[in-house]
Amino acid sequence: MALDPATLTTIPTSYASCSLGNPSDPPPLLDRLHAIATAGFSAIELSFPDIVSYGATVLGHEPDPKNYDELCKVAEAIRSECDKRKLGIMMLQPFANFEGWKEGSGGRKDAFERARGWTRIMHACGTRMLQVGSTDTPLDKLDLEKVVPDLRELCDMLKEHGCKVAYENWCWSTHAPDWKDVWKIVTEVDRPNIGLCLDTFQTAGGEWADPTTESGLLEDISKMDLIYRFQESLDNLAKTIPKEKIYLLQISDAYMVPEPFSNEADEQGLRPQGRWSHDFRPLPYNSGYLPVVDVTTAVLRTGFRGWFSYEVFDGGPEGKGKNIDLVAYAETASNVHKRLICECAGKKYTGPR
Repeated sequence: MALDPATLTTIPTSYASCSLGNPSDPPPLLDRLHAIATAGFSAIELSFPDIVSYGATVLGHEPDPKNYDELCKVAEAIRSECDKRKLGIMMLQPFANFEGWKEGSGGRKDAFERARGWTRIMHACGTRMLQVGSTDTPLDKLDLEKVVPDLRELCDMLKEHGCKVAYENWCWSTHAPDWKDVWKIVTEVDRPNIGLCLDTFQTAGGEWADPTTESGLLEDISKMDLIYRFQESLDNLAKTIPKEKIYLLQISDAYMVPEPFSNEADEQGLRPQGRWSHDFRPLPYNSGYLPVVDVTTAVLRTGFRGWFSYEVFDGGPEGKGKNIDLVAYAETASNVHKRLICECAGKKYTGPR
């Protein structure tokens, strides 16, 4: 069934605060907020590292990442700056390595302390949604029987504050790398305030592409079979997930890496897809190679018309960073959104690129 173009014009747009400028050396936060607002976005995803770094402006020093009294003061200041620019704060992100720690472990104690602290930050900055990425903690440190109960407990904690969980499959996760994995977990959690954060990079970067191969694609099957398998997965997504259980769609593409990555984790324990994510994620239509339109169309086929959020980490084709004009880049992202919507509806885009 073709998508009705008229229904796509109402989709609200957001831009992740951490996603403008050099991923390794981000420009000042207020410069990024100005560019995002100037380009016509309605809201931001507020990145926790931006709260920590902006603390130097508000407090005169960077707060400790666990000093929630100070972090809340900074979050309130960022909310005020967003209000000045008529930007909402759609979500706080990225809450990582939360679920599944073994009982009595230091990781488990830390996870729930962070959950309580981040809930305070959400209240301070005025957002009601927390992004939780499927953990990449090594499996030998996890008790997978605790994943669902942990997320239930988090949902119940947030429900007291009128907040919800957007659970995302990170394609380098050790236990839930695909959309099917996180959807199964969400259905088992069975709470009204948990849904999915879907992502074009995480979906195609896990089920279609592979930064460790010469072709840049998964090579466990033939190219033709890969196309068939991936389309089958997208068809399944479109038929399976209720639109109300999708809280947002994050959008980015990926560059082919200059040389295939090693299959081994790096010194920080980050797996190859995680390294790829950090520096090689441009806007769609800007030299990437993922089937972004296909993924987006599948999500729209569910009936979802909620937030599209642009989350890119564009270090250039070499992944070494590049200087950009922030306003021009944000305006390009706005035009990308228009083109993406147009192509998902099967129309030819004739506007600015």
